[in-house]
Amino acid sequence: MNVMGDKATLFETGRFVQSSGEEPTRDEAAEAAEEARHRLQAEAGDVESMSVLGAMLLRRGDLDGAEPRLRAATAAGDRAAANNLGVLLHQRGYPEEAAGWWRIAAVAGSAAAAHALGRHHRERGDEPAAEYWLRQSAEQGHALGAYALADLLEHRGDADAGQWMRAAAERGHREAAYRLARSLDRRAAAGEDGTGAGDGPGADAAATAEAAEAEQWYRQAAARGHRRAALHLGAILERRGALKEAGRWYLTSAKDGEARAACALGFLLRDAGDTESAAVWWLRAAQDGDGNAANALGALHAERGETQTAERWYRAAMDAGDDNGAYNLALLCAEQGRTAQAEQWYRRAAYAGHREAANALAVLLLQVGDTSGAEPWFSKAAEAGSVDAAFNLGILYAGRGEDRVALHCYERAAAAGHTEAALQVGIARLREGDEAAAERHLRCAAGGGSAEAAYRLAAVLDARRPAVSEHELGESSLNVKTECEEWYERAATQGHRRAQVRVGMLAAARGDVVEAARWYRTAAEAGSRNGAFNLGLLLAREGSEPEAAVWWERAADAGHGRAALRLALVYARRGELAVGQQWADRAVALGPAEVTERAGRLRDALREELSA
Repeated sequence: MNVMGDKATLFETGRFVQSSGEEPTRDEAAEAAEEARHRLQAEAGDVESMSVLGAMLLRRGDLDGAEPRLRAATAAGDRAAANNLGVLLHQRGYPEEAAGWWRIAAVAGSAAAAHALGRHHRERGDEPAAEYWLRQSAEQGHALGAYALADLLEHRGDADAGQWMRAAAERGHREAAYRLARSLDRRAAAGEDGTGAGDGPGADAAATAEAAEAEQWYRQAAARGHRRAALHLGAILERRGALKEAGRWYLTSAKDGEARAACALGFLLRDAGDTESAAVWWLRAAQDGDGNAANALGALHAERGETQTAERWYRAAMDAGDDNGAYNLALLCAEQGRTAQAEQWYRRAAYAGHREAANALAVLLLQVGDTSGAEPWFSKAAEAGSVDAAFNLGILYAGRGEDRVALHCYERAAAAGHTEAALQVGIARLREGDEAAAERHLRCAAGGGSAEAAYRLAAVLDARRPAVSEHELGESSLNVKTECEEWYERAATQGHRRAQVRVGMLAAARGDVVEAARWYRTAAEAGSRNGAFNLGLLLAREGSEPEAAVWWERAADAGHGRAALRLALVYARRGELAVGQQWADRAVALGPAEVTERAGRLRDALREELSA
């Protein structure tokens, strides 16, 4: 009698009767006809038909009908029937008897039975026996045997695990393909971070190659329906900017029940402007326990002013173990003025290691005057990498007069790109006379959008320019804007009043009266007394002394001594000596020394004229 091969094996697992999800659906009529044919042949004594018929009935779940056929075929020496009989007995709850039949089939050369027997021994803790049978299965080319062997070896830390995982993946095992991809992905990430073995161009090239190979294995696993592989593939494509393809894989994974993919798909849709569709996927993910999606829903409802719904979703995020839920809930409470509750939720997130919550908690404590309570939270957040906390810690130390410690904190924050911290370091270096270091930090801060840094950088560059003869308004033959003027203008356009005045002065020096007047007026209207004074000078020079006097008066009322002196002279020329004397008195009081001296002489002259 011929002994059958494995073609009648119930399933590749050799263990469980379940749909693999990867086999083509057979035509029911054709299957019924085939079953009838095998039934007739089995009744006529055909061993192969007995085995196949037993497998068909077992697949259907008809254990009572399958067992006699499989036992008869097994008795006739059919190894596939022995394997499937083991499956049937395992399902009936007789694992030891099942193992006996798997051993018979495995000894006869059934790779599926060897795999099932190996799994049986591993479940009972007999790893040497498990390895023996799994290796037998794997070496015969059985994909599940190779995967189970790789899993066993990996658990033990055996270097051969990767070889068998790759073999299983190459034979079409989707979980093996996914795990191989994850391993390659982690190695590539370690290489890119410089934490792997070796460095330099060779290591970078190896990391790139591993990342590319990981992507290919993700693709293979995802194409076979592995939802986590589809999720990771979508993430890779999203980072690359291939958003359309990323969205397709996220959708595939999300439809298969992967909550993280549904969440990621929601963010893609939101970024594309489809907030309503994003909310649908976030809701689906949140209902499946994804805290990130719950947070996203909370933020969406908060933006719409639906604070109660937002709070409900933030609480759901917390329940899902997402610390951002507590942080976002604290922010919501703080916006509503519920300070005590905000502190409670900040503390919860901070104790869980949320660095921004620790920083926010410290700020809250500082606002209520609890400096000693704020400091450790600033320190904890800064140590965890919060740039804002490092800057805030610097402010705290500076307020105590501990300038060196404050500078160290500022430098730490500046190194991480904090604009205001870079400004503070630049100012400190200017005080120390280290102009090169000051310029470097001021450029960083100015480039980051700090108007004060742009003004101070312009002032540093301005001081290096060749000296020119000084005039009150200033005139120059320079027609080309220098770098310092460009920085002054950047600060001026951001509303920096001193920069606006300086841009006006430079424009006046070029002879551009209209531009100068525009900047002086902008600064003056924003409250700059120097802007008002210079605008008055410009207007007086253009023959508009009455309007000039209006601006000088505004400047003098703000404490500008020269503006008060100018007003004293204007009223003296008009013959309004008493008013002129009053402004001269103001100029004497306001100074500076030069103005005080001149205003004093004018006041004395006006007094003599009035008493004559």
